[in-house]
Amino acid sequence: MILSNTINFVKKELKNAEGGHDWFHIERVYNNTLLISETENVNKLVVKLAALLHDIADSKFHAGDETIGPKKAKLFLESQNISVKDKEHIVNIIANMSYSKSLGNDTLFTSLELQVVQDADRLDAIGAIGIARAFNYGGFKNRALYDPEIKPQIKQSKETYKKSKAPTINHFYEKLLLLKDKMNTETGKLIANKRHEFMQLYLDQFYAEWNGEK
Repeated sequence: MILSNTINFVKKELKNAEGGHDWFHIERVYNNTLLISETENVNKLVVKLAALLHDIADSKFHAGDETIGPKKAKLFLESQNISVKDKEHIVNIIANMSYSKSLGNDTLFTSLELQVVQDADRLDAIGAIGIARAFNYGGFKNRALYDPEIKPQIKQSKETYKKSKAPTINHFYEKLLLLKDKMNTETGKLIANKRHEFMQLYLDQFYAEWNGEK
């Protein structure tokens, strides 16, 4: 009942969301979470609900406000029959799992459950789906595909990362290609390695086509 209530709530909230952060993104992250959880000793209800609610109000679509998502998730969870401890755990996961959080100087909450959902979310940012999502968001923000004159900024601060308006190809070097080495679980690492290789092949082909070599 709790899971079906949550799914219905998320589908309603994300009905008109940008294509890379819509219900189907949530569903993929949820499925990744189930897969990774098979080999990890975690609270299954916590990881399932955290996966479903993790992007209920992504800060990118709320003027950079990182508090809206956790607040909205907490408000929903208070209407469900879940222990206080599990509610707090889920909200802490949502508040601390974003990539931008890892770039700041905040003291981060951590748990195995957070690591599982974080891996599940990061897997959806790489590989074939990750490429599609990157260009979909770039189009949504009217960004260039690529500009050889604009070089990627490696080792960005949290503020620089969140304010970036760089071409989409730069995002591969500023985030996507870095995720392989930021995975927490063994299952996450194995899947990430394969998706990372696919992105590298894609970039090789992209540059060859850009330069008229293939």
